[in-house]
Order: sequence, then C-alpha cells, then structure tokens
Amino acid sequence: MSWLQALILGIVQGLTEFLPVSSSGHLEIGQALLGTSSADNLTFAVVVHAATVLSTLVILWHEVAWLFKGTFTTLKWNREKDYVAKILVSMIPVFIVGMFFKDYVEQLFGNGLLLVGICLLLTAFLLWLGEFLSKRMKGEGHDVTYRDAAIIGCAQALAVLPGLSRSGTTIATGLLCGVKKEKVAQFSFLMVLIPILGEAFLDLLDALKDPVAFSGIPVLSLVVGFFAAFLTGCFACKFMIEIVKRQKLIYFAIYCLAVGIFAIVYSQVAI
Repeated sequence: MSWLQALILGIVQGLTEFLPVSSSGHLEIGQALLGTSSADNLTFAVVVHAATVLSTLVILWHEVAWLFKGTFTTLKWNREKDYVAKILVSMIPVFIVGMFFKDYVEQLFGNGLLLVGICLLLTAFLLWLGEFLSKRMKGEGHDVTYRDAAIIGCAQALAVLPGLSRSGTTIATGLLCGVKKEKVAQFSFLMVLIPILGEAFLDLLDALKDPVAFSGIPVLSLVVGFFAAFLTGCFACKFMIEIVKRQKLIYFAIYCLAVGIFAIVYSQVAI
C-alpha cells in the first residue's frame, strides 16, 4: 500500500466512520478500486480504527470526562453511572455477534460489492425514515432509556454488515424509539467507543497471526493513514452531531442511494 493509497483510505475511514454512509462499505469500495492487498487491508484496519477512536475522544472529551468522573469518583448511583450502564446494555448484542459470529461476518465481507450496495440502499431508507421521524417530533422526545439502549444496541449489531451504516442505523433506530435527536446522536457516538476498540483488538490478533502482514506495508503509509483518519474523523464527528440537530439526514440518504446503486452496478460489471 502506497502512502497515497493510505491517505485516500484514511480520509475515507475518518469521514465515513461518523457520517451515516458506512465506513466498512466505503472501505470495501475504496480497496476494490485501489486494488490493495488483503494483508494490507487487515493491518490498515487496525491503525485507522485506533485513529477514529482517538478522534471521538478528542471531540467528545467533555462527555467522556463527565462519565469517568461520575462513575469512578463516588460509590453512589448517579446519572453518570446510569448512562454508562445504558452504554453497557447497548453493547451486549454486538458483543454476542463479535464473540460467536465473527467468522460468519468476515465471510460476508468476502462477498464483494453486491452486498455492500444492497446494504447501502437499506442505509438510505433508514436515513430517510430518520429524517421523516425527526421532523415529525419537532424537538420533542425523551432521553435514552434502558429499553432504548437495548434496541439501539441490536441495531448496532446488525450494522456489522458491510454497507449498513453504524451511526445511521443507530441514530435512525433511536429516533424510531422517540429519543430526542441530540440525545441519540451523542449516545450513538459514545456507545461505539468500546466496540470499535474491540474490533481493532480482534483485527490486531488476526494480523499477529501473520507477521508478514506488518512487514508488507510501509511505516509511512501507516502514519499517513492514521493521521488522515484522525483529522477527518474529528471533523466528521463534530459535523455529524450538528447535522442531526439540523435535520439534514436526507442528503446522506440520497448519497447512499447513489453509491449503493453504483456498487451494485460495478459488482456486476466487474464480473
């Protein structure tokens, strides 16, 4: 993988991790168009996932610090512990998928761009639905409950499919549950921190099984990819929260519709 390929893929990962357009789907498309090797893709995934986690911590530092302070500085049950408990509840479905269905999910990523395209079309529908519901709510709604957290967590588990946006799916699901748009956006980004770290850790374990993977990609490419994903991730995280507040999800729905159609057509032409 050259530094230019790493730059492009890092930007793609950083932007699409938080924008509701599916980072996994766009990386699949980008890697197919750029022709990067599978070994490079695995090693690169570890690096860019770490970068996006760091960008989330930077942008949502006040929220993360608030949760840590309230959770570990007192033994009393408080709002912070309650919020963390809801995040833990939301992680149960994706934990089950990661522990028991990881190999099956990885097989899905080998099915080419057809599945990516179909899932992007589903993402487009969910974003349109989220936009519709957001306008109907007119600023009303409630905070995230434990029931909401469990349902949003199930949506996140389904979003392991390549092309199904994690942020788009969880935000749209939260709006379906009647959660306030600004509340569901914040919860959506905070709830993915540990799963993204877990995903990066599992990718690292897989990469360690093949030491040649680490020696096959230049250090410069890894560094460029990391900083590209980090910087664009910071922008996308902050930008996405504002987008949800202003009810502009429909533009991403149109984009996912177009890219989904492109992926489906390209998958057939490539055959």
